[in-house]
Amino acid sequence: MQSNNPALSRNPVFNGNAQTLSAEELNKIYSQPSATPNRAGIDQPSTQKFEPGVGGSADPMTYEDTIAKTAGLFAVVVAFAVVGWWFASLPIVIGAAIAGLVVGLIATFKKAPSVPLYFLYAALQGVFVGGISGMFEAMWDGIVTQAVVGTFSVVAITLLLFRSGKVRTSPRMTKIVMIAMGGYLLFSLLNFGLIAFGVLPGFGMREGIWGILIGIAVVLMAAYCLVMDFEYIKNGVEAKAPRVYGWTAGFGLMVTIIWLYLEVLRLIAIFRGD
Repeated sequence: MQSNNPALSRNPVFNGNAQTLSAEELNKIYSQPSATPNRAGIDQPSTQKFEPGVGGSADPMTYEDTIAKTAGLFAVVVAFAVVGWWFASLPIVIGAAIAGLVVGLIATFKKAPSVPLYFLYAALQGVFVGGISGMFEAMWDGIVTQAVVGTFSVVAITLLLFRSGKVRTSPRMTKIVMIAMGGYLLFSLLNFGLIAFGVLPGFGMREGIWGILIGIAVVLMAAYCLVMDFEYIKNGVEAKAPRVYGWTAGFGLMVTIIWLYLEVLRLIAIFRGD
């Protein structure tokens, strides 16, 4: 089974107060590369398979250790999100988005886990997420709380369904999701171009009922990616992968959850916008 999270699929172990801006300006920031999923465009599937308990490490990754490492990365995201919320200006938010994309790509394509890069990505994404969240909050009061609750609800429900065994990936569904994500990436680039050149205002082609339907579809794709992330963490633990790969698993989850949060944030903004 191939993982659609490049952080996992390319890894051999896992087969001032924010200023108020217009909706159009917010969408331009939001549509910076690190705010849109790059999974479909850079996914390189792993060809190596792992048998549980065969050739495992003497110091293997565990669920508890992976959870702790993931929590550490998210602690950095939250800390820098506070900085981004209160002090990030428009150039800083855009700069953090672009820098986060570059660091994320480097971290993803490195053959060996790179903990410093994972933490640097978390810090940059924290500034970006905090800054864009503050700007959305200035336009739609309470939207960030709604987006956080919505995001963690999706994560919790997906995890519960996965733990119960009711939700699993399949080769056919994974291919469908990858194709859909590739189409969404092209759509996002086109939409951003039309907004950037003033052809379309606000959220561009993401306005109204079509924007809502697209947003719901993207949230479902992100939820499926969570299932793939959970599966590959499970595979890594069962294969007794080296403990350091817990950081890679945490990085993969961080990429997915940040993407999910940004999509939920925009979806709520479309619902609440006029």
